[in-house]
Amino acid sequence: QVQFVESGGGLVQPGESLTLSCQASGNIFNIYALAWYRQAPGNQLERVAVVTNGGTTNYADSVKGRFTISREDAKNTVYLQMNSLESEDTAVYYCNYNPAGATWGQGTQVTVSS
Repeated sequence: QVQFVESGGGLVQPGESLTLSCQASGNIFNIYALAWYRQAPGNQLERVAVVTNGGTTNYADSVKGRFTISREDAKNTVYLQMNSLESEDTAVYYCNYNPAGATWGQGTQVTVSS
């Protein structure tokens, strides 16, 4: 069973950047679309970015133009480059397949605050 391990979160000020990483176990990583999701306190899980196995990307309107998703299949890793962070981006970030079908990892906390 594939497991995802997210890392790279932290506390940053508005306008700053962070890059999240997610490494997956297993050897079937490269045949599926992958996504980053986030959940803020009291909110539902939100899908923020998707990358297909062919490299096509899609973003939620709330992050379009600020976030970039990429994947490195040789390393079983997917990244989320986050620029111009806003307080509304504060959440726990997770990666999973798209649609989500694997067990959720622990996520990585991103806090944007001055």
